[in-house]
Amino acid sequence: MDDLLTVLLRGIAQGSVYALLAAGFVVIYRATDVVNFAQPALMVLGAYFTYLFVRPLGVPFPIAVLLAIGAVALIAAVTERIALRPMVGEPPFSAAMVTVGLFLVLTIVANRLIGSNVLSVGDPWGLDTAVFAGNVRMRVADGWRIGLTAAAFAGVGLFLARSRVGLAMRATSLDQEVALAQGVNVGRMFGLSWALAGGLAGLAGMMVGSGGMGVDNTTAFIALKALPVIILGGLDSLKGAYIAGLIIGVAEAFTRANSAALTGYVGANVDVVVPYVIMILVLMVRPYGLFGTPEVQRV
Repeated sequence: MDDLLTVLLRGIAQGSVYALLAAGFVVIYRATDVVNFAQPALMVLGAYFTYLFVRPLGVPFPIAVLLAIGAVALIAAVTERIALRPMVGEPPFSAAMVTVGLFLVLTIVANRLIGSNVLSVGDPWGLDTAVFAGNVRMRVADGWRIGLTAAAFAGVGLFLARSRVGLAMRATSLDQEVALAQGVNVGRMFGLSWALAGGLAGLAGMMVGSGGMGVDNTTAFIALKALPVIILGGLDSLKGAYIAGLIIGVAEAFTRANSAALTGYVGANVDVVVPYVIMILVLMVRPYGLFGTPEVQRV
């Protein structure tokens, strides 16, 4: 039972990172009807900037995290202005293909910055230590991942639901022409949605790059596990992104914990493919996800 809880907590922590990435997909989709496949590359840049500010520049870790989040948000906003704004009015599929190109370009840039080594921020908060409750073990880093993700989702949810800017973003997502008629600056809402999604990716990158973990030139592809999360939770549901992220993380953790027993039946590294198996099953049974709306257009 204690081992079960230990694996469960580890899966929730890993799923929290996936949920943050998926939240960026949801925010941009709800504002612009575009699926942003560049989100994993932005996450890697978040990890790199956190490393840059903490290690070479010696900035205190909390300030470095805020600076990294701001840097990635700025990059995302500039990227939207240059590459996506001219696509307004074009089919969502065309804009989505532009984001695929952005993913490749940003991944190449991130790989040039990272090089061939694994970049790690280290353990600035003593995050790699563990706490015990009986025989249940949880790393402090995982506790921070779970807590920060919950706080980020609460903050974004309140921002979209209660603030004037959030309401304008929601109005833009519902009907851009009506929003324009009501005086909403639709282009500005697009930029803000990308900046917000970039900030979430930067926070996820900090989580991946610190507390005993690190990033290398394959991390962006691993982060594509956020795609099964948005399929499971629903492309337009923030709540769905959070719950589905935890489900995918827990499923992956339990599969990894039992990989030795499963290897003889399905081969090695089965935990890597489990999120995509779940994605395929969901697409076959409920293509709009657990919390998505049925009219969401797939690309």
